[in-house]
Amino acid sequence: MADELEPIPDPEEEEGGPVKSFLEHLEDLRWVLIKIIVSVMVAMTICLVATPVITDFLKAPLVRSGAGIELTSLNPIGPFMASMQIAFWGGLCLSLPYILFVIGQFVMPALKKSEKPYFRKAFVIGGGLFFIGVIICYWFVMPITMYGMYQFGVWMNIKIVQWEMQQYFGFVVMFMLGMGLSFEIPVLLLTLVKMGIISHQLMAKSRIYFFIINMVVCAFITPDAVSTIFMVLPVQVLFEICLLISASWERQKKVEEARQKKLENEAEQAARRRGEHDGLGA
Repeated sequence: MADELEPIPDPEEEEGGPVKSFLEHLEDLRWVLIKIIVSVMVAMTICLVATPVITDFLKAPLVRSGAGIELTSLNPIGPFMASMQIAFWGGLCLSLPYILFVIGQFVMPALKKSEKPYFRKAFVIGGGLFFIGVIICYWFVMPITMYGMYQFGVWMNIKIVQWEMQQYFGFVVMFMLGMGLSFEIPVLLLTLVKMGIISHQLMAKSRIYFFIINMVVCAFITPDAVSTIFMVLPVQVLFEICLLISASWERQKKVEEARQKKLENEAEQAARRRGEHDGLGA
């Protein structure tokens, strides 16, 4: 009788959603890839048509830097290759929200019910942090980087009046994407902490290793020491914020565990007293 009264486990909680066959998963994956490719192609077409506008947008940090350098093309097919480069990266950035949405729809059924809220929050907060990183790079870090590279050439007694446009556009886009992705680190770390994959203690012990990795990656992305510092500092600050948040979660977890243990002890003592009372009554 007791077995019949036991609650039936929720399949969504245990398995994450309806179980599909291997072929059904392949079919879902095929449609995910088709949607991603079509969205990127449509976005690339839009960016290709809007290439002059995007070109002015990417040239703005160089203009604001005050270096006075002009962009030129030393290759007959340079403008065409630059436009295709702009269309590809611009289309990828433009279609990125939809791509993440499609991937999320594909991944969500595999998650447990308790894990889905964390995934949704990570998706929203991660997208916001990505665009914050891109904006900081575009408005603040990029002009400093351009002026720093120009002054480095002056220090070497080299007269710099022009830069090759294809290399410039490629560098600007990769720089902004790199900084935007670096701002995704807090979302990844906090999601792993919340899901119990890593602990606050492990993050605290890994602080020095994270700083070294952060320095190496940022130095690889950025061309000079000044822009490296401007890129390392925000990422390191975000990591420290993650440590504070994870420490707060750790304290809340300990308080909840202590409260739960206290309730269990009180229930056990109450049950023991009832047993003793029943024994005396008999």
